[in-house]
Amino acid sequence: MAEKRLVRPRDDRVVAGVCSGIARYLDIDPVVVRLIWVILSMIGFVFTGIVVYLAAWLIIPEEEEDIIDAEYTVSEEAKV
Repeated sequence: MAEKRLVRPRDDRVVAGVCSGIARYLDIDPVVVRLIWVILSMIGFVFTGIVVYLAAWLIIPEEEEDIIDAEYTVSEEAKV
C-alpha cells in the first residue's frame, strides 16, 4: 500500500487546498474540516486562524502534477 502524504490537491480547492488536503489525509469530507476550521477560528481569534491557514499553505506541499492519487480517484469515481 502506498504511503499517505499530506499534500494540497489541485482539483478540490476553495482557497489554497489546505482543508481539502487535510481531509484527504484523514479520509473525511472536506466540508467537515472547513467547518471545524471556521468554528475553531471563531472560538479563538479569527486572526490566529488566518495565520495558521497561511502557515499551512506555505508548509504543506502542493500535489505534483504527474502523480495521481489512485486510491482517491477510484473511490471518487465509484461514487458517481
